[in-house]
Amino acid sequence: MDAEGWYVDPFGVHEARWISQGSPTALVRDEGVESSDPPPDVPFTGELEPCPEPQTPDGDDLRRADDADSRQFDPDAEEDSAWDAFGASAGAD
Repeated sequence: MDAEGWYVDPFGVHEARWISQGSPTALVRDEGVESSDPPPDVPFTGELEPCPEPQTPDGDDLRRADDADSRQFDPDAEEDSAWDAFGASAGAD
């Protein structure tokens, strides 16, 4: 079976290059950013080295740094809080 996926750029120009059916493509990746750069006109030699997939962010880095009591977002609790505020402003208890 021919190689398919992200591999360490066999030409050493970029961190990773997409390989399709065993052939290098123009799709490249550096520091997690994908772009296009056609492969050089020279054939590559040696073995292809699979590239580890980058870690997918889980959102933990989106919490405010000054929120010491950060907790997971609960949409139901937020909706209840909004309705309570709405009821208080409308004169309901």
